[in-house]
Amino acid sequence: MSDSQENLKATSEKIWGATRKKLHVAGFQASRYKRIVQKKIDLSAVHKKITTVHTDLGKLIDDSREAKVEDILGQEQVERLFSKIDSLKHAAAAIEEEIAAIKAETFGEDEEKETEGNRDTEPTP
Repeated sequence: MSDSQENLKATSEKIWGATRKKLHVAGFQASRYKRIVQKKIDLSAVHKKITTVHTDLGKLIDDSREAKVEDILGQEQVERLFSKIDSLKHAAAAIEEEIAAIKAETFGEDEEKETEGNRDTEPTP
């Protein structure tokens, strides 16, 4: 091969390599965005459940007050609802931590190693 052909081949390989890396980065970012959106949907569902349990708790307390129950907070149903609220709040906090972890992810060495590993298995033209 002549020098100009070798330079052209080297240049096209560099361009192809850069293009593949950009595509991998774009794919990584799209995947990360999709996971964040799904976690936010899950978080919204948990918040709706918390709101529902708050409503149920309020109704139960009001009904108990009207029935002149002395130890409203000591009732088994009330304690169960408090437990459920606590559980849902922990679930919401865990989802928020997952969202923060996903947001902190970057296209780094792990992904580059994976990309380089894929290069070795691709057929050469």
